[in-house]
Amino acid sequence: MSSPLNWHPAKAPQATPLVGRFIRLEKLDPRRDREDLWEIYQGPSADLALWDYLPYGPFVEREDFDHWLDSNAASTDPLFYSVIDLASGQTQGILSLMSIAPAHGRIEIGHIAFGGAMQRTPKGSEAVYLLGKLAFALGNRRLEWKCNNANARSKRAAERFGFSFEGVFRQHMVIKDHNRDTAWYSIMDDEWPAIAAGFERWLAADNQAAEGQVRTLEACRAD
Repeated sequence: MSSPLNWHPAKAPQATPLVGRFIRLEKLDPRRDREDLWEIYQGPSADLALWDYLPYGPFVEREDFDHWLDSNAASTDPLFYSVIDLASGQTQGILSLMSIAPAHGRIEIGHIAFGGAMQRTPKGSEAVYLLGKLAFALGNRRLEWKCNNANARSKRAAERFGFSFEGVFRQHMVIKDHNRDTAWYSIMDDEWPAIAAGFERWLAADNQAAEGQVRTLEACRAD
């Protein structure tokens, strides 16, 4: 038997505001966020492919969308955050901390729904960085990322962010009447400092030029 860990349970997240260079994360508030998110998710410029691998959406009826948003806001696991663009003040997406298990030091980033205004910008990466930073500051040992194994975009994102692939749970779920094989990824607490430093170099002003990034996140993490 291995030696005792001499480890204490993590703290549960409380959805306090988290502020970065490009965005701030705040607890999802339908009164503040509802109109922005309806426009982002269902407006003329919406990326409807966003819903392909999520267990809900797209929302044709506004009543269904409002009920979904209200249910998310009332939940504590998943604990939903709004992504608010600092330049415009617009709410441009949501994501959550979920599968929260303080006794085991395990937590997951999931339910990611970033609108088109966040894509091909640093904002989504910064949102993941801020939640990762919080997760480990709370004392967690393990940060998870899970997605449909057919979701190539989410798998590329996990690898880009520094998560390690752990395997596939076959026939893990039935989502929208389709089988879901689930790909599992993780970051451990002893891996986070180097990964966080890579995020910080990538997000720095000297790397985020007006015309785009100077160096990739992977290159910044390799330093």
